[in-house]
Amino acid sequence: MSDTSGAMIEAIGLSKFYGPFAATQNVSFSVPRGEVAAFLGPNGAGKSTTMKLLTGFLSPSAGSARIGGFDVATDRLKAAEILGYLPENGPLYLEMTPAEILSFLGTARGMSQSKLAERLDYVATKCALKTVWGKPVAKLSKGYRQRVGMAQAILHDPQVLILDEPTSGLDPNQTHDVRELILSLAKTKTILLSTHILQEVKAVCSRVILINEGCVVLDGSADDLDRQGMGMEARFRELTNAGR
Repeated sequence: MSDTSGAMIEAIGLSKFYGPFAATQNVSFSVPRGEVAAFLGPNGAGKSTTMKLLTGFLSPSAGSARIGGFDVATDRLKAAEILGYLPENGPLYLEMTPAEILSFLGTARGMSQSKLAERLDYVATKCALKTVWGKPVAKLSKGYRQRVGMAQAILHDPQVLILDEPTSGLDPNQTHDVRELILSLAKTKTILLSTHILQEVKAVCSRVILINEGCVVLDGSADDLDRQGMGMEARFRELTNAGR
């Protein structure tokens, strides 16, 4: 059964080991319906690994993940139906156009022709892709490739979005556009957003989950990352032992 209220994203004791190395250790948190949560941490902290575990891209060494109440390991297809995932530097077919890629993905998801046409028009507009709709991805800038990645994540109108560094490598104008898109999507969706950019947390997130060395070290409101007015960056450094 899917979850009709409460948590839409759940990490329950998630651990991933590569031999003696622990990429994540007993990571637990939940994101309720309608919330935008920032997933923060320094490089190598385990953010991308956790996101891959949540989406079923990786299998955990221990623990479990649920999307909308569906266990990602045992109800993978049900979870995938309500999940949109934007991986960091997600792979795209370079010889194909955005129109071709998104049409292919929509067909693979079993969308009807009428529904697919409706959603293609929606994402082309929402992700500002119409000017490059028929151009091969190989000829697109990083910003436009990122927009194509975002378009594939929202194509099937999922209830849950997991976005790994959605503004990575974008210029200020592109970053602004992506943030505005996330804010508009947040009105109807549950979002887990991984980022290195603390200003992004202030701009779009109400919740912060901070991971360091594979473990959750903070789970609270965005204001909790600015305790006693020390500033988000100083608090981030304190919690992740930077410079010690």
